[in-house]
Amino acid sequence: MNRDTLRSVLARDGSVSAHAALAELEAGADFEIGLSTASASLLWANWSARQEAMRETGIVPSRPGLAEAVERLHAAGTARVHMATITGPQRRFLLFLSEDLTQCVASW
Repeated sequence: MNRDTLRSVLARDGSVSAHAALAELEAGADFEIGLSTASASLLWANWSARQEAMRETGIVPSRPGLAEAVERLHAAGTARVHMATITGPQRRFLLFLSEDLTQCVASW
């Protein structure tokens, strides 16, 4: 996946986190797409457990978007997703991209 394709995928996503990731990408941030895929339901289980642990301990995520990402991973069910990152000077984003790399399933 090249920068322009990732830019297009993020631009089509309506989430606040995806738009912030897009701004970081357009500002020249580095990005990396994982080569392997994982089940969205497995990733949902992992991230929802983390979210619950944060709630139980009173930790508020420093970055917005975790709750929406968890909901979207749950909605994706057993679909296979790639994990990707965008790392810029302002923030690091975690993306979950469809197996065919044509849509953003969730971002945080």
